Amino acid sequence: MKKVRRILGLESQPSPTCGQRRRVLAGLAAGMVCLSLPELAEAATRKGARTLAFTQLHTGESLSLVYRVGHAYIPRAFDRLRYLLRDFRTEQTHSMDPELYDLLWHLHREVDSNEPFEIISAYRSPQTNRMLRARSAHSGVAKHSLHMYGRAIDIRLADVHLAHLRHAAVSLKRGGVGYYPRSNFIHVDTGRVRYWGS
Repeated sequence: MKKVRRILGLESQPSPTCGQRRRVLAGLAAGMVCLSLPELAEAATRKGARTLAFTQLHTGESLSLVYRVGHAYIPRAFDRLRYLLRDFRTEQTHSMDPELYDLLWHLHREVDSNEPFEIISAYRSPQTNRMLRARSAHSGVAKHSLHMYGRAIDIRLADVHLAHLRHAAVSLKRGGVGYYPRSNFIHVDTGRVRYWGS
């Protein structure tokens, strides 16, 4: 607690109220959302912040940000993530499950990657989900896919072998993990713990 109070500049002051702590964290969060990758890493070390970095393969967009400080999620970061993780076919957006971001943060640390997550699919509108299901009877696209509820993402990391990424995701026991080596991605979600794929 002393370290946290020193970081927040409150070491020689009386214990802050909840409102004061919220204002300080909000100020820190606002200043950290748009930092460069090295600055993000530094901020995460100094402030106990959680960072994520993504590249959307279908649109070419990239995003690196602090999405959480301590137990506080950052609304402005969620707004930017919501847009990045939209259905790129329909341009529809959807709120994503905060636990999905935490899962990804833990996974990135588990594999010790230096690269952003490459996104194959994140939010999927009902129209897109129906279209993908209709492509083939063996498409593997669930009728009630968690992608439609902002609770799933298909990803890979350029510096991590796919089998290793899958193993790390399974070891976290934080939801579903699908393995698609032919298409070079894994699926992770915040549903019940289950695994599939060869």
